[in-house]
Amino acid sequence: MAIGCAAPAVLLSFLVFEFTKLTVFMVTLALLILGAAYQFMVFMSRAKYSESGALLDSGNDLDMEGGIAEHVKDLIILTSGTLLLSLISNYFWMVLLLAPIRAAWMLWGAVIQPWLSSRNAAEEPEVDEKKQRKLDRKMRRMR
Repeated sequence: MAIGCAAPAVLLSFLVFEFTKLTVFMVTLALLILGAAYQFMVFMSRAKYSESGALLDSGNDLDMEGGIAEHVKDLIILTSGTLLLSLISNYFWMVLLLAPIRAAWMLWGAVIQPWLSSRNAAEEPEVDEKKQRKLDRKMRRMR
């Protein structure tokens, strides 16, 4: 998919459309992203063998849901789509900003927010049983 989108996009960008510094920089950036994502997926799925030839690790399953490979595939799809959309207008290069926005969102949801909420929960003083029973009786009288 990456090569199928990148090859026509690069050829059309440089042969048919205007040749600007922005186009060169963004196409180069997109190709670097696609290459890095592909190499990362190759690294993840590579099997590891012992010196005697026995299989030590079969590599990661790239179709596993919820794994990092799923996010890398999303990055490949986003970058490939951006390459093709940029043939219509240079403003479509801004679609690549969705990748760091999503990464920040995932970092917030998985790391920062739980860390902040656990820190606040630890700071709250615990109420012992005697005080809790006293508060319960007081609340019953109020009704």
